[in-house]
Amino acid sequence: MILLASSTVQQGDSHQVMERLVKKYEQKYKKAREEMDKWNVLQSRLLNQLQNAIAIIERLKVLEDSENYGVLNVFSHITMELPGKQMESLETIFASMQSTLDEFDRVVKSLEKIWRDSCYLLKGETVEPTVQQMQMRVGIRPSLSDCLDGIKAIYDMHHSEHLLKVSIISALTYNLRASDLAALQAILVDQPNIPTDEVQFICNIIFAEEIS
Repeated sequence: MILLASSTVQQGDSHQVMERLVKKYEQKYKKAREEMDKWNVLQSRLLNQLQNAIAIIERLKVLEDSENYGVLNVFSHITMELPGKQMESLETIFASMQSTLDEFDRVVKSLEKIWRDSCYLLKGETVEPTVQQMQMRVGIRPSLSDCLDGIKAIYDMHHSEHLLKVSIISALTYNLRASDLAALQAILVDQPNIPTDEVQFICNIIFAEEIS
């Protein structure tokens, strides 16, 4: 009876530890959601910047063809100044996109810190949870493995997507064909490394209590 009672107490203590840790992880996820909200704002900004850049690139192709000026060809300063002004505007937009990419990078670094801090939560325990305890779920609350795996997946998604965005913007030049511009824009819009359903699934597991 004494052994049984001791086992019951230990199990109760274990559940309390798990619940305490899960609550701490929920706070980490709330911070992660704030960072993902920032990401969404930056995504809209980058898409707008890209659309402006594409509009200028398409305009340049028209302005660089002297046949499109008609009678204005007699004013040589116009045929020289207009493309130059558009190039200046394009360079300004390129600089703005680079600034936006830097902000994306800060979001990724914040998500990485949240993930690393989440790992340290376990190391800060007097007794590190066992594999069985890591898989344990108390009621509808997620397991510790759910918490760690989910935040790692979110960080990995955004890290990979940031690298893709950097590659796309680096590939953007004024002499690209319309089909190439459309392809780059489509990839940027799609964000293939961040499946919306998967992110929502992870959040549903972590915040199951709120949803219910």
